[in-house]
Amino acid sequence: MYPTGPAAYDRAITVFSPDGRLFQVEYAREAVKRGTTAVGITYENGVLLGVDKSVVTPLIVPTSIEKIFQIDEHIGVATSGLVADARRLIEDARIRAQRNRIAYNEPIRVLTLTKDICDIKQAYTQYGGARPFGTALLVAGTDSKPHLFETDPSGAFTEYSAGAIGMGKREVEKIFEDKYRKGFSRHEAIDLALIGLNVVSEGKIKKENIDMITIELKNKYKKVDESEISESMKRVEKDLEKHKKKESSGE
Repeated sequence: MYPTGPAAYDRAITVFSPDGRLFQVEYAREAVKRGTTAVGITYENGVLLGVDKSVVTPLIVPTSIEKIFQIDEHIGVATSGLVADARRLIEDARIRAQRNRIAYNEPIRVLTLTKDICDIKQAYTQYGGARPFGTALLVAGTDSKPHLFETDPSGAFTEYSAGAIGMGKREVEKIFEDKYRKGFSRHEAIDLALIGLNVVSEGKIKKENIDMITIELKNKYKKVDESEISESMKRVEKDLEKHKKKESSGE
């Protein structure tokens, strides 16, 4: 006998349920929700990506955990979910970026690369014998202006001024909705990113576990130094105290 009920529709990616759902895509989204939180923020002349590596044991070497990847000098990607799945998309993105330079003698546009990545993701929701990519990506970069795109396992994408992916997505975005404003300076963007990561962290974040990069119109892809992260942590302590008091009071 063939199975009935929801179980009859989650065995293959090519089968829609009667209410129009693809269960395998939804399961891939659940894998993203269980991933560590990554944040992205656009500011005055650039865009920032940040992740807390969530090192759970001192036996792990923090530098061995990579969740932000450079695609080109003007594009970076942060991942949440299955990092192994993300690496496959990263390699494809790097190849496409270099092909664009060779073919057209110019860097690929951020929107064009995002569409290319999402085309690959979408293909894995339509053909049998493969499963969707269990990863969401924040694609950050600059061309004529800073851009930040969020991609979904289904192949959909949306552009944000500030956003997050992973298990703390909604909590971080609530903070961004409250505190973000256009025209942020680089320091203000770093401060806001650390506030967001700290709020969803199980304990107080450590500078050595934070990976953060900025991409600016002139300076391009650049890793944020630990010393700069440390200085920012000192600046945001007051904001974090206010947030904790607000949560404890139930406001």
